[in-house]
Amino acid sequence: MINLELPKKLRASANQAHQVAAEIFRPVSRKYDLAEHEYPVELDTMAAMIEGLSASGEQDVSGATGGRKADEKDEHATELLGNSNGGNMSALLNALETCWGDAGLMLSIPYQGLGNAAIAAVSTDEQLKRFGKVWAAMAITEPSFGSDSAAVTATAVLDGDEWVLNGTKIFVTAGSRATHIVVWASVDKSAGRAAIKSFVVPRDAKGLTVSRLEHKLGIKASDTAEIRFEDCRIPADNILGSPEVNVEKGFAGVMQTFDNTRPLVAAMAVGVGRAALEELRTVLEDAGVEISYDKPANNQHAAAAEFLRMEADWESAYLLSLRAAWMADNKKPNSLEASMSKAKAGRMGTDVTLKAVELAGQTGYSQRTLLEKWARDSKILDIFEGTQQIQQLIVARRVLGLGSDKLK
Repeated sequence: MINLELPKKLRASANQAHQVAAEIFRPVSRKYDLAEHEYPVELDTMAAMIEGLSASGEQDVSGATGGRKADEKDEHATELLGNSNGGNMSALLNALETCWGDAGLMLSIPYQGLGNAAIAAVSTDEQLKRFGKVWAAMAITEPSFGSDSAAVTATAVLDGDEWVLNGTKIFVTAGSRATHIVVWASVDKSAGRAAIKSFVVPRDAKGLTVSRLEHKLGIKASDTAEIRFEDCRIPADNILGSPEVNVEKGFAGVMQTFDNTRPLVAAMAVGVGRAALEELRTVLEDAGVEISYDKPANNQHAAAAEFLRMEADWESAYLLSLRAAWMADNKKPNSLEASMSKAKAGRMGTDVTLKAVELAGQTGYSQRTLLEKWARDSKILDIFEGTQQIQQLIVARRVLGLGSDKLK
C-alpha cells in the first residue's frame, strides 16, 4: 500500500513555513502588490530566521548548501529503506506553504533564489563551499528567445584565468536584489547547445548592469530585472561543474536544474491554488452554498459541483508534484515527471484562481479579498521555468521516445 502521509520531519518544516506565510506574508501581501519594486523589509526577518536555523543546526536551509546537505543526510536511509525525503521534497513543501501566503514574497526570500537550485544541482564540492550560502538569481531568457533554452546567444570567452561575459538577459527574478547571478552562456557557438554552461557572477561585478525592472501583471512583490553583461569578467573557476564541452552529453548539466526547479514551481501553483480554494469555500458557505462530499456533484448547487471539480484537479497536481520531488531526492530520472507536474499544476492554478474570481462574483473581482490578486499571480506559474506548451512537448517526447529533432 502506498503511504501518502508526509514524514514527521517534513510536517514540522512545512508547519514552520505555513506560520511564516500566515504571520508575515499574508498581512503585507496587498501592501506590496500595490507598491511594486518596493523592497519588503519584512523579509529581513526571514533572512535572520533562516540564518538562525542554519547556525543552530536545526535546519540547514540557507542557499544551495541546504539542498545538497539534506540529500547527503538521507543517502544512508536510502540504502537501507530504498526511500529518501531530502532537500527537494523539503523545498517543495516550503514553496507550497509560503506561496499560500504570497508567491511574490516567496520569490524574494533572501538566499532562496532559483540560482541556488542551479548551484546545488551542478556545482562541484569546492564550488558549493564558495557559493553554497549566497543569494543567487538565475538568468536564462534573452530578448531573442523565451522557452527554447538552447537558443542562448550570450557568450563566455576564456581570457587567461578569467571568463569574459557578453549578452543581455531578461525576466531575471530577484535580479536586482540577489547577491549573485547564475548566467547561462555559450563558450563555443560552433558547438551548439553542448557548449552552453552556467556561470556564477557577483551582482557587483564590473560590466554587470541592472538596466531596468519590469512592471508586471502579478507577483509584484518580486523584482524582475533586465541585466546586461558588457565585457564582464569573472574568475575561471566560476563556471559551474565541468568546463569541458561534451557534444554527446549536450547541455544535460544545466538542464538538470529544471528537473529540480520545475516541481518547485508546480508547488507554488499548488500553494496559490489551495489559498484560492479555501477563500472560495468561505465565500460560498457565507452565501449559503453547501459543499457536500456525500452527495453526487450533479445533485448539488452548480457552484458546489464546480468547487468539487477544482478540488479534485488541485489534488492531482499536488500528488504529481510530490512524486517529481521524491524522484529527485531518490536519484531517479525525473525529467518526464517534473514536466508533468509543472504542466498540470500551472494549468490548474490559472483555472482554479480565475474560476474562484468568477464564482465569488463582485467579491472576487474587487480587492476586498486576495482572490483577484491570486488570479494575477498564478499566470506566471504557468509560464516561467518553461511554458505550458513546452512542458507538454517535453512530456510527448519522453512518452513517445522522440528527440527534439523529431518532435518540435
